[in-house]
Amino acid sequence: MNLRVGDLVEVRSAAEILATLDERGELDNLPFMPEMLAFCGQRLTVHKVAHKLCDTISRSGMRRMDNAVHLTGARCDGGGHGGCQTACSLYWKEAWLKRVEPGAPATPQIPEERLLKLLDANTRKGPDGYACQATELLRAAPTCLPFRDLGQYVTDVRSGNVGVAQTVRTFLVGLFNRFQDASKKVLPRRLWIKRGLRWGFIEGRAGKKTPTATLDLRPGELVRIKSKEEILDTLNDDLLNRGMGFEEEMARYCGRTARVRARVERCLDEKTGRMLTMKSPCIILEDLVCEGVYNANCPREFVPFWREIWLERVESS
Repeated sequence: MNLRVGDLVEVRSAAEILATLDERGELDNLPFMPEMLAFCGQRLTVHKVAHKLCDTISRSGMRRMDNAVHLTGARCDGGGHGGCQTACSLYWKEAWLKRVEPGAPATPQIPEERLLKLLDANTRKGPDGYACQATELLRAAPTCLPFRDLGQYVTDVRSGNVGVAQTVRTFLVGLFNRFQDASKKVLPRRLWIKRGLRWGFIEGRAGKKTPTATLDLRPGELVRIKSKEEILDTLNDDLLNRGMGFEEEMARYCGRTARVRARVERCLDEKTGRMLTMKSPCIILEDLVCEGVYNANCPREFVPFWREIWLERVESS
């Protein structure tokens, strides 16, 4: 379909989508999930062309995805997966969509019980786990996409995912990071730039035991993300605070104010499919996502999880 950012599409009917799926409820190893049924018949715009993704399971780098997009406002609500609160941006194969013109009549929707039964039957993964798009992405995107593949950056621009300036910046950041990785292998420590850190220069200072803080934040409250220097003092050598990571992409938001969208207590482990229950809830902030600026323009737009110790309340005036 050669979809681009901003194109208007209609999600096909449940019956049409069922006809594209195999016995596992998948197309090209990508599951169609129960949470996606509510979008059948809806008209949405293309938010990002999902021609690649970052591998958060095996950390192999970028991987190639074919014929898929992310749609504006279409995130997983976890309703079919034990209440997972990760809020992943859903993947839509082009076969599940059709291009429409504004003002054209909508297609009447007929419930399809067979599709729901198929999806429910394939949602569970073992006795205590779940299968979803995030857990199956290595099968859906089996081919690694090397940094040197310049075609991916051309696609980034042509699809409308990002502009030329950001693409150039992202490529230069990637070159710098590869130089840093190589320098630590072949150069003496005194010749390392910024101690060999990757762009964004995140380095934990807290030691083995990381501090904690409780604000008991609630949805709608206004907060400010602390400075990078303050947050570094809460991280160990692996950039973790009590097991939760803080990444270079998140540091771009330091100093920003945002409203609390939700408290997160449950999320799926992408490697195992098991539901994880957090000992200390973390926070999701409105309109803040990973933009892939330091990671090859990855279009997945993860919703970052924030420890309360990284935030401070802002009193409403």
